Amino acid sequence: MKNKSLYKLMDGKGRVLIPKELRTASGMDYGDIVRLELANGRVSVQKVDIIEIGDQSPEAVEAYVRAAFKTMPDDTRLSLISDLTALLQQKKEG
Repeated sequence: MKNKSLYKLMDGKGRVLIPKELRTASGMDYGDIVRLELANGRVSVQKVDIIEIGDQSPEAVEAYVRAAFKTMPDDTRLSLISDLTALLQQKKEG
């Protein structure tokens, strides 16, 4: 993709759609972890394969779990889904 500016409108929740051509060119796909940084008044978005050590924010942990889940074998994913469903059911009943 050529280096050209694209303009997008931010929605009421602060979201901006990254166009498919930019996601493809940067190797971003559904469920990938991205790091948002602010420097000199500019926001940058970068795909990352792993979260920085020490970042235990709920958002970082969720991103890590989602990324790990994508790489697991199907039988492991199904087992985790079953375990999580059981935990949610216990919470409802408890």
